[in-house]
Amino acid sequence: MDRIAISVVLFVASLIAWCPVSRAQSNFYQGKTIKTVVGYLAGDGFDIWARIVSAHLGKHLPGHPEFIVQNMPGASSRIAANYIYRVAKPDGLTIGAIGGSLYLDQLQGRKEVQFDWSKFAWLGSTDRIEWLFYMRSDSPYKTFEDIRKASEPPKCSTTGTGTSGHFVPRLLEETLKLKISLVAGYQGGSEQDLALERGEVQCRALSVPTFLSREPFLTWRKKGFVRILLQTGQKRDPRLPDVPTIYELMDEAKTPDSGRRLVSVILASGNLGRPYIAPPGLAPERLKLLRDAFMKAMNDPELQADVKKNQLELHPTNGEELEKIARDSVKQTPEIIERMKKVLGK
Repeated sequence: MDRIAISVVLFVASLIAWCPVSRAQSNFYQGKTIKTVVGYLAGDGFDIWARIVSAHLGKHLPGHPEFIVQNMPGASSRIAANYIYRVAKPDGLTIGAIGGSLYLDQLQGRKEVQFDWSKFAWLGSTDRIEWLFYMRSDSPYKTFEDIRKASEPPKCSTTGTGTSGHFVPRLLEETLKLKISLVAGYQGGSEQDLALERGEVQCRALSVPTFLSREPFLTWRKKGFVRILLQTGQKRDPRLPDVPTIYELMDEAKTPDSGRRLVSVILASGNLGRPYIAPPGLAPERLKLLRDAFMKAMNDPELQADVKKNQLELHPTNGEELEKIARDSVKQTPEIIERMKKVLGK
């Protein structure tokens, strides 16, 4: 048998071996419904993203399953992450949309964490995130120097640990020698927006894409209700040319290298962006289907049109790369972990 004939035989054999698996997966999803558990309130940035993804993911899966979205807010999406890890079945019918910085809680050994970050089934992420820190314009804190000299620190809202609302202010305290009072326990972004409008708090840290794309922030900026004091990117965002980066401010404050390393480790959570996960133990062939469908959805013109309509930014990461980032994020030295505990454990 010549080389061409052998190749044909091998190709046909592979098709015979593959087709039953493909048909089985198609038959499995046929008529099924996949639940997307969102760790934030309805209307929050993560929720908007999850509903866009869920509206398009099914058509890229064999059998074209339906999707429903269930909000499970609380503790910066830790409740949802615990549910996906401990309760949801690893059958490919439940996925989660959670915050990318929850691994910080695991590294600190918080007893509320009931998951191992490295063992989730990672499907992909819609974007990478940088953050900003804003203040009510009518507050007495016009600059960081005002905060540093204030007899009473500003109050910033947060849903809890493991989120930008918590770790950005704590990093500012550590690297710029500020004092900030955190008010925790809010269920999501809309509650924090109301708290700022009512004057319960004066400040908050938030993702750049969310702040620049949705209400009430668009109106707040237009009316001058808030002032942006800092952004966390290595370079200034072109849309925020007058806002200094944390790295510029650390240069001014002559922050030691140890503080800069801590900033790099914590802000690296932005590389995980807005991740989508499934329970650990998901069968490899089903995980591959979900990962492939996720990236196909990211390239779907209809999804991209919805992203544009909502003034969001699409910078996807595939599941394989996300898995590596997630596993690397929990591989830190004891020295870094102890420093994180000191800074973030307040």
